Amino acid sequence: MGHAYTPGLKVTNNYLIKKDRILPLKGEVKVKVGDKVQPDDVVAETHLPGNVVPLNVANILGLPPEDLEMAMSKKEGEAITEGEQIALKKSFIRYFNKACNATIDGRIESISHITGQVLQRGKPVPVQVKAYLRGEIVEVIPGEGVVVACHGAFVQGIFGIGGETYGKLRIAVSDNSTVLTDDLITDDMAGQVIVGGSLVTADALEKAIKVKARGIVVGGFDDKDLRDFLGYDIGVAITGSEDKGITLVVSEGFGKIDMAGKTFDLLKSHDGQMACINGATQIRAGVIRPEVVIPRAEQEHIEVTGPTEVMGLATGSPIRVIRHPYFGRLGKVTDLPSPLHTLESESKARVLEVEFEDGSKAIVPRANVEMIEN
Repeated sequence: MGHAYTPGLKVTNNYLIKKDRILPLKGEVKVKVGDKVQPDDVVAETHLPGNVVPLNVANILGLPPEDLEMAMSKKEGEAITEGEQIALKKSFIRYFNKACNATIDGRIESISHITGQVLQRGKPVPVQVKAYLRGEIVEVIPGEGVVVACHGAFVQGIFGIGGETYGKLRIAVSDNSTVLTDDLITDDMAGQVIVGGSLVTADALEKAIKVKARGIVVGGFDDKDLRDFLGYDIGVAITGSEDKGITLVVSEGFGKIDMAGKTFDLLKSHDGQMACINGATQIRAGVIRPEVVIPRAEQEHIEVTGPTEVMGLATGSPIRVIRHPYFGRLGKVTDLPSPLHTLESESKARVLEVEFEDGSKAIVPRANVEMIEN
């Protein structure tokens, strides 16, 4: 056999990162190929249609629906403001005139002579897509968006919460096993991305929000603290839309787990540089991993190339075990036996032999590991 495909976790100091920045609806692209951009630069914008608010004007005025047209002061498509008169039922005695006013700012969407309903459409909602990265526009998709690319360091995590943000990287601990506690969070970390070790405490997370830090990157996080912080169970892990005032990227898993030495050393080597992070996570179809991108300070011109070949496991491949009983442990592949192996459950599966960092070895199903892509 050639090779078995195994999900990869990228941790590398030199990578070409490309991100699609796409509008939810057709709109206007603000940049062109070759433009240099910063994370906050708007690359495309559009307007979402406003909400529709129905108003039973015929009922309010006490008119039959077929007579509604004669009472309307506003026609379809005309602008309205909240409280403005849009219809009037006149009486012989002016005192008994009855008016109906708009309930929102926007325009008249439609007038129904069958139901007597008038649909009010709210003002369009502006939507802007920002670059997210410091890099270069390498492709423009007319009316839809762009592709932004940069060279830099790239770290993928296991789980995260919160959306895209950026800030100066700040190493807050001495090594990858140190717990990030609240006393290590200081006021001068405002606007920064804080790097911890094996765990971030709930108190530290709350303090980081209080001092207005942008994000936290850490090895582990307690699942109970996560529930308390969010106020609900994640369930199927689809995150990224949380509005908690901070983005969290967990590199190893739940519980107190030392951040991988290679990951910590890579982040530490970029202390003080800009980091763009995103906690969005999706473990179902179309896997999305949380990430840390550290763009190079000076970006050379980027040539657009085809997709990189995805390599599989091989002897010597660095891996992380993602299932009990070796969950979170790092090692390298020492053997890839071809025959199916009978597991303790009596089922058969392809396995590999892994040598852990302490020199011990184990036989592990290939489905229970992910490759750390360099």
